[in-house]
Amino acid sequence: MPACELKPSDKKAYVSAVGEELVRRHGKKKHYQPKEVRDASTAQGYPIDYVCWAHCIFISPGDFKALHDAAGEACDYAAMKAEVLTDLGGGTFEWPDIDLSWLEWPDIDLSSLFDW
Repeated sequence: MPACELKPSDKKAYVSAVGEELVRRHGKKKHYQPKEVRDASTAQGYPIDYVCWAHCIFISPGDFKALHDAAGEACDYAAMKAEVLTDLGGGTFEWPDIDLSWLEWPDIDLSSLFDW
């Protein structure tokens, strides 16, 4: 398994840990800055390779695109966010094989999933 891939249960633990750290450091916000997310992830002891999973949950779609475009990486915001949210919900829903990059995701109160 590549370093950036996580099992569903590990994604849930990772997003929870990063979310708790972000709220502790910066309070509840709709979106955080990429550096805030990266710092929260590394503060929780996770390798930098995992931060893309937190980025798709905690930063804005525009920041996600700009960050990955600048790095020359081809990470799909919509696909990653859908995968993480499916894993967080413990579901087995299979997302359709269509381009959802245009989709504006609704605000999801992650604090209802975690005790932050």
